[in-house]
Amino acid sequence: MSPAETASPQRLVLTAYDVPDDPVEVVERKGLGHPDTICDALAETFSRNLSLEYFRRFDSVLHHNVDKALLLGGRSAPTFGGGSLTSPIEIYLAGRATGEMGGENIPVEEIAVEGSRSWLKSNLHALDAERDVRFHVLTRPGSQDLLQVFSRRSEVPLANDTSIGVGYAPMSALETLVLDVERRINGRDRLGTHPAWGEDVKVMGVRQGRSVRLTVACAMIGRYLAHSDDYLAEKSELRTFVTGLARQHGFTGSDVDINAADGASPGALYLTVTGTSAEAGDDGQVGRGNRVNGLITPCRPMSLEAAAGKNPVSHVGKIYNIAAREIAEAICAALSDVAAAECMLVSRIGDPVTRPALVQLKVATRDGLPIAKIRQSVEAITADRLSRIPKLIEDFVAGRTATF
Repeated sequence: MSPAETASPQRLVLTAYDVPDDPVEVVERKGLGHPDTICDALAETFSRNLSLEYFRRFDSVLHHNVDKALLLGGRSAPTFGGGSLTSPIEIYLAGRATGEMGGENIPVEEIAVEGSRSWLKSNLHALDAERDVRFHVLTRPGSQDLLQVFSRRSEVPLANDTSIGVGYAPMSALETLVLDVERRINGRDRLGTHPAWGEDVKVMGVRQGRSVRLTVACAMIGRYLAHSDDYLAEKSELRTFVTGLARQHGFTGSDVDINAADGASPGALYLTVTGTSAEAGDDGQVGRGNRVNGLITPCRPMSLEAAAGKNPVSHVGKIYNIAAREIAEAICAALSDVAAAECMLVSRIGDPVTRPALVQLKVATRDGLPIAKIRQSVEAITADRLSRIPKLIEDFVAGRTATF
């Protein structure tokens, strides 16, 4: 049997649809330093480092799902020119992980803590990951029935859950803009360019017709600001930066608000010690933030799955959301007659991950082209992408595929 036949879904539903011309569009992104994103990042880092250790010791990824992370915010006393944390940030990393194999112990807790500290040091430039954060690792082995499903795989892993994955292409102009705003703010030389801008950046974009309003929250860091005038100057610089990005994305008349909750007094400004609201203002949890495309898009099909931290071998709650997006992107890239595509994959526990119980594809064609004209091509692209699912393991472990 060919790979395409092996990958052929038991049921594929292909329908035509019109790209909606909605008068209102809402898009959000929670940036690297947001407490929810921190939880996603640490859960995914934990899974990736476990997978690397399993590979190193046993030449395969062992069963784990460490997608339950919780951040309890600390307490802080921010001031211009400095400030301090008065209570640390508490981070709980929990889930299921194989800690022993063939009499050999795997240092699960050490892997979790070392990887988390390393991520925090690399991504939050004003946070002291040794002093300001306490870690609690709470893992146990998986249940016997799920371990059996995981271990029964031969060439193709078996789905360890009955779940749904969704994806679409292409991104809208607003979606691309919102993603770019946060990535550009946090992609700068953090110490050399505007070090007062913390990594806790949240972007909300609202489009009404061609009019766009961007509300950006950015945690300012007190040690880099001498007084409130410096704070206001940084806000102005950030507003100019975001307005310029909006113009580059084709939104010439955008309205940009920065730290819209600020009051008139110094105590009513979004001033922090560490550049994240996790120090005092907010808590976090895996799965409450960005989907696998990096955005929160209520106007689009979305999955509620928390992809970060799930195992990259058989957990369809992770794999199918990536695969669905890649199928939609591949269809749009390969077929010039397709303007947009949406994909939904439904798994059935115990079935090969390359054979969903249902694939639903919605395709918008250009100039009213009948869907029958491209059906064969769409089915071939879908089968090819499904057959590549096992190769996603390497991309997840290498960190090439983002989940938040």
